[in-house]
Amino acid sequence: MRRSLLLLLPLLAALIAPAASAQSRSQLGPLCTTETTPADQMIAACTKIIALKVFSGGQLATIYFWRAVGWNKKGDYAHVIADATEAIRLQPSQAVYNLRGSAYYDKGEDDIAIADFNDALKLGPPSATIYHNRGNAYRSKGDYAHALGDYDQAIKLSPREAYSWQNRGITKAAQGDLDGALSDINEAIRLNPSLASAMTNRSVIWRAKGNIERAIADGSEAVRLAQNPPANVMTPPGSVVIAALVHRALAYEAKGELDAAKSDYAAALKPTASDSGSKANQATAKVRLSLLSEPAPPPQRTDTQISPSSTAAAPIGQRMALVIGNGAYAHVQALPNPPRDARAIAKSLRDIGFTVVEGTDLDRAAMQAKTRDFLREAARAQVAVVFYAGHGVQIDGRNYLVPTDIAFGSGSNVTSAMVDMDQILAGLDDQVRTNILILDACRNNPFAPPEGAGTAASRSLSGSGLAAPSSLGTGATSGAGTLIAFATAPGKVALDGDGENSPFSAALSRHIGTPGLEVQQMLTRVRAEVVAGTKNRQVPWSNSSLLGEVYLATK
Repeated sequence: MRRSLLLLLPLLAALIAPAASAQSRSQLGPLCTTETTPADQMIAACTKIIALKVFSGGQLATIYFWRAVGWNKKGDYAHVIADATEAIRLQPSQAVYNLRGSAYYDKGEDDIAIADFNDALKLGPPSATIYHNRGNAYRSKGDYAHALGDYDQAIKLSPREAYSWQNRGITKAAQGDLDGALSDINEAIRLNPSLASAMTNRSVIWRAKGNIERAIADGSEAVRLAQNPPANVMTPPGSVVIAALVHRALAYEAKGELDAAKSDYAAALKPTASDSGSKANQATAKVRLSLLSEPAPPPQRTDTQISPSSTAAAPIGQRMALVIGNGAYAHVQALPNPPRDARAIAKSLRDIGFTVVEGTDLDRAAMQAKTRDFLREAARAQVAVVFYAGHGVQIDGRNYLVPTDIAFGSGSNVTSAMVDMDQILAGLDDQVRTNILILDACRNNPFAPPEGAGTAASRSLSGSGLAAPSSLGTGATSGAGTLIAFATAPGKVALDGDGENSPFSAALSRHIGTPGLEVQQMLTRVRAEVVAGTKNRQVPWSNSSLLGEVYLATK
């Protein structure tokens, strides 16, 4: 969350003053350089001034800056960056670097944003606004030590700025310090009782603490305040109300008030999302609304092993798991081990207290049904684990799990016949949940020609192996974090194995229930065992945004 650009206007005084002399010649000047001018009018006025070709240097830089402000009001960050870059070329300033850095942050490009904020701080005196905004980018990266340092500096320079108190509280919550977070966000609300985003974030903390009634109360106040937010050109349009609605909906869902949750999710999808955080919130709303709105398909006749507790409602704080193993493929290479892998992992997870939704050799309808069952119950879970063994593919940067009835035909819409991993991630995205996804599968292009005939059986449909994800979901909420573990490294295939289980699943089942073993240490042990057992042919790999130590089995 940004702070008003009004706080930066003193930084622009030297740039605006030369342009003021031209404003008497036309009303274009005030329209272009007044913060309260509507975005389209601001952009049009600045564009006409630029077309006059009467300004240069710092004066022209000022006009480009203000047109960038207009684009920022619309959430058009590509144009913000283009105009701010031109302003920097003409005459660099703290304000312009800050604006461009904020646009990069809203696009989810944190490292570039931090570089711009660094340049802004070099150009002028210490600025609470810029420290605050750099703290946002560090927080988005998961670098909480640097984020806290920047928020501390912002509060020191501007102790009555509610946004900095709020965002320092969010950072403390991400580190697990819920009491410290609550204290900071309470101070933000004291300083600015109309700050809807602070109410939203306090709602999240109450939900994390298990106080659902207070979470709903704060969420309702956030929704009320978000209907008429204060003018703030640095806040992405629609972002405040989208976040307020989604988090109140999550609280309603945790309480079991599903009609209220559906109403909020539907309302959250109406505004146009421009920034990465709002897009992630809307992706979650879309999946959760679908889960609550669509009836489950009729039971499928499959060789499905179901946990006795898989249909029981999960209490708040429950640890939930979805375990699927697909091997009996009808039209692509069959795999003997995934069903056995799934049963072994499901047993290990139940033994350490997880409620498990389990299925083997599932067609698409059955996979969707199992996934929906799991995601519905995971709304109340504190830890969610997804384990999948079988074929998997990557198409156009998206990852898909392959059901047993898949048939890759010429001209067919192959992606609609599979289960989209991004949808599962969106359904799980929440600030109060730790998500762990473990895939004993390959992600590859199913249309590529097969390679390596005669080699050991693998979980690849083409031989091209895994593709590394670019991120753990751009714009995902910075909650308890997500870890994605793959059975093999990018570009390599996952072996099905010659024994009762795949090399990866066999090692995982041996270590996943070890008491007091932190999850990333557990995966390190699994990796070492798989590398040794396959003579370096398979090297497990993981990508993590976990915010702290996670123990699947009690310490």
